Amino acid sequence: MRVISPATHTAAAVEYLTGAPGVVDLVVLPGVAARPQGDVLLFDVAREAANDVLGRLKEMRLHEVGSISADNAGLILSEAADRAEAEAPGDPDDAVVWDELSQRVADDSRMTWAYFAFFAIATQIAAIAVVVDSPIVLVGAMVLGPEFGPISAMCFGLLRRDGALIGRAARSVAAGFCVGIAVTFVCALVSLGIGWIGPTSLDSHAEVEFIVNPDRWSFIVALLAGAAGVLSITAAKSTALIGVFISVTTVPAAGYAALALALGRWDDLGSSIAQVAVNVLGMTISGTATLYAQRLLWSRLGGPYPGQLRRMLKHTRP
Repeated sequence: MRVISPATHTAAAVEYLTGAPGVVDLVVLPGVAARPQGDVLLFDVAREAANDVLGRLKEMRLHEVGSISADNAGLILSEAADRAEAEAPGDPDDAVVWDELSQRVADDSRMTWAYFAFFAIATQIAAIAVVVDSPIVLVGAMVLGPEFGPISAMCFGLLRRDGALIGRAARSVAAGFCVGIAVTFVCALVSLGIGWIGPTSLDSHAEVEFIVNPDRWSFIVALLAGAAGVLSITAAKSTALIGVFISVTTVPAAGYAALALALGRWDDLGSSIAQVAVNVLGMTISGTATLYAQRLLWSRLGGPYPGQLRRMLKHTRP
């Protein structure tokens, strides 16, 4: 962590950090910061102690009068660091750094050109996979789809009852699917006009038919994928998140819906839209439940108590 602290606040911050569990390698650089002006404090902190440290520094208003930043250290070779991690409650992989998660979901809920571009490209790849009946190409579309970012933001918004974040994330999800389906629909009409696809293009797709047959298994997979996705972003396990993308069929179903719309296959259109809804609902329910469980578990393992955690969540709203 790096803290820029006005000289009037530095003594109190250093006093706290010197005795804080999980903090090690504290370096104080007086008067070196220029914008904002002040002292620079550099230190390492065990991930499972980060919430307590950030909460205390924010109580000192250092995020208002100075600056607080954090990054994951790739490698620390230090017996003192090992002892600091042992002193901190819980395990690093179980720790949720709420400020970090808040910033991440705020970024993921934004509607940007890149977000819409990824959605449109992924949906078109999914539509092509349906036409050529290729599960391999379909997997590529699943991995490319960016929909889990705003879905995780909805889960976090539900956790802290933040209507603004929930609304922003929901609009981002809906807009992404609308743009992806609209662009793919136009491309499908062009392909239909030049004879690349026809009215029977959706008749032979046995290998990918599962994406338009929503059932109880689709919902169960969505529940499991939502829980795994939240665990992967809170524990910074990006490899697990790729598995989440491959597990759910939201983007493939959107690609199928665009084709069905262009070809006038209304039954297929309804079932593919239902598949999208089932997946989004399942991931939102399980993702929110997972965050609640993590909050409850961490408070019992020695992390922030519920009252303190509520204050932290209130102060981390983007």
